[in-house]
Amino acid sequence: MTRGRFVCHFRMTNETSPCHKEIGGEKMDKDCFKWVLNTASKKDSENSALTEFLSTEEITKVQSYHSRFDKYEPTPLVDLTNLAKHYGLEKIWVKDESYRLGLNAFKVLGAAYAIGKYLAQKLEVAIEDISFEQLKSEETKKKLGQITFTTATDGNHGRAVAWAAQQLGQKAVVYMPKGSSQERLNAILETGAQASITDLNYDDAVRLSADNATKYGWKIIQDTAWEGYEEVPTWIMQGYATMAHEIQQQLMDQNMDKPTHIFLQAGVGSFAGAILGYYTDLFGENRPVTMVVEPRLADCIYKSALINDGKPHAVTGDMQTIMAGLACGEPNPIAWNILREYGHAYFSCDDYVTERGMRILANPLSNDKKVISGESGAVGMGLLSLLLESDKFRELREQLKLNSSSRVLIISTEGDTDPDSYRRILWG
Repeated sequence: MTRGRFVCHFRMTNETSPCHKEIGGEKMDKDCFKWVLNTASKKDSENSALTEFLSTEEITKVQSYHSRFDKYEPTPLVDLTNLAKHYGLEKIWVKDESYRLGLNAFKVLGAAYAIGKYLAQKLEVAIEDISFEQLKSEETKKKLGQITFTTATDGNHGRAVAWAAQQLGQKAVVYMPKGSSQERLNAILETGAQASITDLNYDDAVRLSADNATKYGWKIIQDTAWEGYEEVPTWIMQGYATMAHEIQQQLMDQNMDKPTHIFLQAGVGSFAGAILGYYTDLFGENRPVTMVVEPRLADCIYKSALINDGKPHAVTGDMQTIMAGLACGEPNPIAWNILREYGHAYFSCDDYVTERGMRILANPLSNDKKVISGESGAVGMGLLSLLLESDKFRELREQLKLNSSSRVLIISTEGDTDPDSYRRILWG
């Protein structure tokens, strides 16, 4: 299938900006993001097989599982009324995942559901037919024995796997890529898991986890897929879609049908694919206009769209970015299929963009509510602000249909999971 694309680069002229740099001798002033528009984005759910596992019917069951956790409650959907007015939009909503089950990030939704599904499968029962108390009971442990779950992570996903394993009376082994935060490592160790920071990048840490799972008989819980490993990533994506299901329930309470626009950050793409897949299955051709946003040095979804051959393409190297949760070089092919078919635009952003978003959310206008959003949570807010503040992007705004009727959804996927880094960015 031939897919038309339009590529453009953003430059501003403030030479004191953190984004000011020289590349090959050429000065590039505040070159903070670039983008690809998907002019061939499908107008309806013509390939429903890509999204049917994220249907409302399926995700209702997933949310029911999550609701059995003692601390479960839907995270806030913050209405930034004054910021929307400032930017000339109808609405800006921020889903604040810093409140998720006391873990300060959304990842537990995927990890806990995948581990629960695996245990239920081993018990030969449907997950909707077994209680959380039964899953963690001594009777279940006697039937299944001691299970060790393993994963690779920058921090949030690993903590989620370790926490879920702890809650269910099982073990966890977590591998972190080089450069990972000591603060995030400590949070994982506090669950009783075995965890360490390796000298590998994220994708090689995933391979290490997979190899050791095979070697020692562990079960890998990873939110990306490869040949022969598709079931668990699918469960994880279903777990993530609980957020979208909650959002729709919260919007109904406001007599709103849906957002018109969504900004979704991507690492391997599982989170973005889950949310877009849910909305595509629910609304078809009337789904929200969706922007997929990545760090510049880990922009595998953007690069895949740019190459434009329909296949996922990897980014290699250390991928050093403050957006540690998004520093992933190889797309999840299950998620990529959804993002390729139904996404509207793909953005590759410098760290400055998320730093800006963090500061905006932490310093609200008038009586808007403050949102503590971490490095991987705020990039959508930063990008939205840059798109709306410059006349240079009038044509792009028109192409994306960002206007006074727009109701924009941003999902802040984490809070200050690394408090020292959060403070340095806000104070720096």
